[in-house]
Amino acid sequence: MTKKDQQLLEEIYKRAYEYEAKYGACPQAVLAALQDFFDGIDDQVIKAVHAFAGGGALCGEGTCGALAGGLAAISSYYGRERSEFGQKTAARKKNFSYAGQLQQKFNGTFGGTSCRQVQENVLGRSYNMWDPEEYQEFEKAGGHKDKCTNVSGQVARWTAEILLEKGIEPKK
Repeated sequence: MTKKDQQLLEEIYKRAYEYEAKYGACPQAVLAALQDFFDGIDDQVIKAVHAFAGGGALCGEGTCGALAGGLAAISSYYGRERSEFGQKTAARKKNFSYAGQLQQKFNGTFGGTSCRQVQENVLGRSYNMWDPEEYQEFEKAGGHKDKCTNVSGQVARWTAEILLEKGIEPKK
């Protein structure tokens, strides 16, 4: 990676961090930050991932929303088109390979891929986002100050790194 690429990755990290802190919805924060620096991720993708926040509908059980956002970004470039259903395309293999790289890095850093596992790792426990008191505790523990914001920033950076390594050019 060049110095310019490293600077770009740091800017993407900061942007996702800021979006998560200001607006929440980690998958959207990751995708919006990537969209700011790369063409190829449209607004419908950002809209579509909204429900993945908080492990899916804020339940904590599903995949971390930040990771879901990174996976959606990779699929925006390498995912299978509807017209390719039933076909074993080269893009399909690339998509799973690149997405697998992101998931492995995430799992190795955060000790799992579910929102609940990530919360336990970075916050020391998990929170019920639907319970107003627990949500306040989540915020007091730094959920949107420096914990989930960092997770979103890291995922955006790792996703951008994969895209750059695979030849996706940033906006000029």
